[in-house]
Amino acid sequence: MFPETSRCLKAAAPVFSQTGFSMCLRRLQPHGGGSSLQARRHLAVSGCLTAKVSSPRKPRIRVEIPGLEMVTYSDRMHYMQHLTKPVFPRWERDYKDPRHYHSPPMQEMPLYKEKPCYIFTQRTSALEGVRQALWLTKSKLIPRLPPQLLSLAERCNSEFPNQDERVKNTIEHARFWDTTQERPGKLKYSNTLLSNLLHLCATLQSSHPALGRRIFNEKYSLAAPWKRGDDLFQVRGQNGLLLSSMDPLPEISGKQEVSETANNLLETFYPVSPTICLQKVHIYKEDENCTGFTSDYPYRHPHTLFFLEKDDVKWTLRPDQFRTKMIMFAFGNALAYARTLDASPRVLDHPITIQSVGTNGRFFQFLVFQLNTTDLSGDDGIKNQVWLEEDLELYDYAKVRPLIKKKQVKVPAGLAGYKPETFSKFLALYLHGVL
Repeated sequence: MFPETSRCLKAAAPVFSQTGFSMCLRRLQPHGGGSSLQARRHLAVSGCLTAKVSSPRKPRIRVEIPGLEMVTYSDRMHYMQHLTKPVFPRWERDYKDPRHYHSPPMQEMPLYKEKPCYIFTQRTSALEGVRQALWLTKSKLIPRLPPQLLSLAERCNSEFPNQDERVKNTIEHARFWDTTQERPGKLKYSNTLLSNLLHLCATLQSSHPALGRRIFNEKYSLAAPWKRGDDLFQVRGQNGLLLSSMDPLPEISGKQEVSETANNLLETFYPVSPTICLQKVHIYKEDENCTGFTSDYPYRHPHTLFFLEKDDVKWTLRPDQFRTKMIMFAFGNALAYARTLDASPRVLDHPITIQSVGTNGRFFQFLVFQLNTTDLSGDDGIKNQVWLEEDLELYDYAKVRPLIKKKQVKVPAGLAGYKPETFSKFLALYLHGVL
């Protein structure tokens, strides 16, 4: 087709001007050349690049007239346009196949209850943060560590030989050397740093034999129910790394300080509901209380919970919500353990103390929770106690390459700004109950 078109244009050359004739030839020839006449293919996208999501098909309403039987094509065993589609009874297997399981309606389940239960899990992001956790656990906040632990932290400044150098080597190993990439991710180095610090603290077992009466527990499930007003709450699911012991932690506050908490007023956040952001369920066991361990487990006393701020790649909590998670799970572990001793809600003769440590690889959160009462229904009476010290830096920077701005080195490569007092508090929490 194209050679014939070219000969026709050459024959009509006297009619057209020389410039217009050459422009027509260029349109027919690739790259504007005149040696060969070939077709240039023009490819274009005519359809839309993004498909529109089709709306779900509305179910067809079947009208049933009493006393009138529909004529279907079930007897003919094939489709017929003028007959009604038959409705067959559902075929039930005589064996259990989990691949084809269909759950019954929620109202027909044996654990269904009309009254809802509000559940706090490890992925719950509480809107009001620490204030909401204090109301849910009926607790009083003290924004510092207890004096006993602060004095113990001062004694832990030189517990190791060359303590500062060994901690610096631990940080550098987590930030620089424990990876095959240019730099490790936050989830990687925060987990490595916490493991290395715990391993460094465990080397003191030769000088403190009581450390051998402890063990680490991971991937255990917790369930602790309680009533707050007319609502039912539960802390449920897996949480951080638990250090449990054969011996309980000593009490932080005496009986006089515990009795003074009755004068403390709980902060409310009206008109926001205290149940906001909690999972609302109707299928639950009302009296389910589980510490995650059997009754004959020798290490039954919870000591310290360790949390990573980014332990889940798909789920990240903000700092205030992360501290809320620390309070709630420390309270849940203490409450579940207290219910194994006495299930009735009352003021405890011997309060239960549990600690919690959270980190993102650089900042540390230290928390001590003392459960004074399991009677949590009202706002009056004895309150629980929370000591919280937040956002303590272990170091300022850990750079693989120096930070240079305007030809000046702002931050040198390597570890900078190590703060030994943060590790002293970490070690004090670890050695609490031994020294």
